[in-house]
Amino acid sequence: MSSEDKKITMSYTEWIQYGMENSYCGPPVCATHDGEPWTAEEEEAFEQGDDVCVEMLRLYHDIGERLMVESAHSPSLWRRSGWE
Repeated sequence: MSSEDKKITMSYTEWIQYGMENSYCGPPVCATHDGEPWTAEEEEAFEQGDDVCVEMLRLYHDIGERLMVESAHSPSLWRRSGWE
């Protein structure tokens, strides 16, 4: 079975809903305005000077937005390597 045969098509909203229903992710929040979605323990560790690493996903509304982000944020390109 090719990867194309396995491809499931979902809308952006369906994809987010599926992730939340299966505890793969939380709802989209704005790191700038809402703060990072940390546990109390992670936030306390960070405030104590620990190097807390919490993976974040940038949600794109379309491929054009993805390309604009990747042209301005090299780590988005580095981290993508190996995922496609």
